[in-house]
Amino acid sequence: MSFLPFAVAAWLFAVGLYGIVTSRHLIHLVVCLSVVQSSTYVLLLAIGYRTGASAPIFVEIPPGAPAVDPVVQALTLTDVVVAATVSALLLAMAVQVHKKAGTFDPDELDTLQG
Repeated sequence: MSFLPFAVAAWLFAVGLYGIVTSRHLIHLVVCLSVVQSSTYVLLLAIGYRTGASAPIFVEIPPGAPAVDPVVQALTLTDVVVAATVSALLLAMAVQVHKKAGTFDPDELDTLQG
């Protein structure tokens, strides 16, 4: 097992988290959150990878042959769908905030009312 995918996942998480903490724009904040979420894809795929294993399609594979875990791949696909939904929702909320307040800067937002 290689350490590289775990290092890439940690690096993506750190870069995205740094962007979230230092963000002064709502759209930039959503993009940085997407980077953090992409670190989970890399982490899940690194956990489910097996060297020398075949795809989890058991049609022409002899019994006992190593195969990649299909559950981890299904979790990754679910993670992608959830991330797309969350990003769409946050972008829609950012557009509504811009319509109401006239800015994307979180520091300039007053208390929004009703």
